[in-house]
Amino acid sequence: MRFARNRVFMGIAAIVLAAMIVAWRWEAGPSVDAYRVARTPFAHTLVASGRIESPRRVEIGSSLTAAVSAIPVAEGETVAAGQLLIALDDAEARAAVEQAASTLVQAQERIRQLNETALPVAEESVRVSEANYANAQRQWERSRDLHARGFIGDAALDEAARSRDVAHSQRRSSELQRASQSRGGSDYRLAEAALAQARAGLRAAQARLDLFTIEAPQAGVLISRSVEKGNVVQPGKVLMTLAPSGATQAVVLLDERNIHAVAIGQSALVSADAYPQRRFAARVSYINPAVDASRGSVEVKLVIPEPPPYLLQDMTVSVDIEVARSAAALALPADAIRDDASSGPWVLVVRAGRAERQPVKLGAKGDARVEVVEGLAEGELVVPASAGAIHEGTRLRAAAREAAQPGRS
Repeated sequence: MRFARNRVFMGIAAIVLAAMIVAWRWEAGPSVDAYRVARTPFAHTLVASGRIESPRRVEIGSSLTAAVSAIPVAEGETVAAGQLLIALDDAEARAAVEQAASTLVQAQERIRQLNETALPVAEESVRVSEANYANAQRQWERSRDLHARGFIGDAALDEAARSRDVAHSQRRSSELQRASQSRGGSDYRLAEAALAQARAGLRAAQARLDLFTIEAPQAGVLISRSVEKGNVVQPGKVLMTLAPSGATQAVVLLDERNIHAVAIGQSALVSADAYPQRRFAARVSYINPAVDASRGSVEVKLVIPEPPPYLLQDMTVSVDIEVARSAAALALPADAIRDDASSGPWVLVVRAGRAERQPVKLGAKGDARVEVVEGLAEGELVVPASAGAIHEGTRLRAAAREAAQPGRS
């Protein structure tokens, strides 16, 4: 009998204890995980999207009209400086080069003929004419003496004088011929002019022939191609676009309201939309001094010193530009802020076991965290919006977890 009474008493005690626990839990409210506000290093960033570009692009075209005979490269291929990109039909140009080369040979042979044949012949002719003139001069002098002594008549003296004059003319003619064919003479200068003209003609023909082979002006990647074998190309039309090797940059558009915070040299992290988990470093290198009035934005360029191999031209990227850094800022996860897009953001802070509405002033915002400038103190507990049906005045039991970890906003 006593054993039964003890069992009854124990059952009643258990019921009373359970009732007390339920009542306490009802009185204390539900258990909620809350963020503990703590000071932490906080990087203030501006987030923007843009595209990958080479600092400059080279548009490749033809300076003449011709048919394409070969294209040994493909779009997207990496090419070396001087590598053949497009070959044009050059049969006519090659024939012109051969003709110019033949003309040059003829001009060179003319110079050689003057030096080796014409000039020696002219010099020999001068020697012969000088000898003939000397002989004719002696004959005239002898005839003059004989005429003076009456041994010959006037006719014989006149004949000797004519022979002397003819020999003198022949000597003068041979001297002029030698002078003309000597270096510096008129014939020689004409031959030299013809040689120079032939050389210039060959250079011009060769230069025109070179235009039929279009080569890469420098190393880089062919990012576009709009020509095929057999096409007839014309001057002024872009056939290929080359992105030179070297520096790579990201080009983004920032809202003009934020441009005051951006400066040359600021560091940034970039991620390609195709590889969002892979981030790489960049640095602000250019800020356009003009605002795009139609969009209210400013163009900003960031140099990427070590671009990853998967980065492609015109690839879409997201950029986080670090515009400032706080050594110890109060920060909360973004899901702790309520009405953050309005002019009066607020949070539910746990005070005296109840949820209390607390207006806050926000600072820098990131993808996951927000800086709290005013309204909260270090160590306070904030209820996340995902906690469920927790309202202002709700009693609750808060289990603390850290609100922020060092990192970027």
